[in-house]
Amino acid sequence: MSKQVYVLSKESLSRLAGVNPKLVSVVKRAIEFTTQDFKVLEGVRTKEQCYINYGKGRTMSQCQAKGVPAGYAQPSLAKVTWLNDPLASKHVTGQAVDLVPYPVDWNDLSKFDAVAKAMFAAAKELNVKIRWGADWDNDGKYREKGEYDSPHFELA
Repeated sequence: MSKQVYVLSKESLSRLAGVNPKLVSVVKRAIEFTTQDFKVLEGVRTKEQCYINYGKGRTMSQCQAKGVPAGYAQPSLAKVTWLNDPLASKHVTGQAVDLVPYPVDWNDLSKFDAVAKAMFAAAKELNVKIRWGADWDNDGKYREKGEYDSPHFELA
């Protein structure tokens, strides 16, 4: 029985526009030998998207204190970013991507782990240092001490 071979969709490839070429190479190589299909959810992030993300889980006054217009405040939603500077995301400079298993299942963390395994194998092969949002400190212990950003990969 032959191994399933996956390819990035046109949509995923378009979402890699503006991302650092080294990181793009890692993503493209990872899809070639992953055991879990995945798609690119986000590459380069706009200023507005940073504001939207920062506003989630924060009040108007918290947003305004960081220069985010009050209209982006959504205190009833869960926080999705813990950055002190709303525009400090590596997505803004094309140094990060968010990848999700396909079909998307946010509750099956083993699928995110399989994507991470492929990303790290590709990065090693290509001699590119990356960091994963589910293991910020690179200690091999996933999702400890607030390390819950399983879709996120960035250049280290």
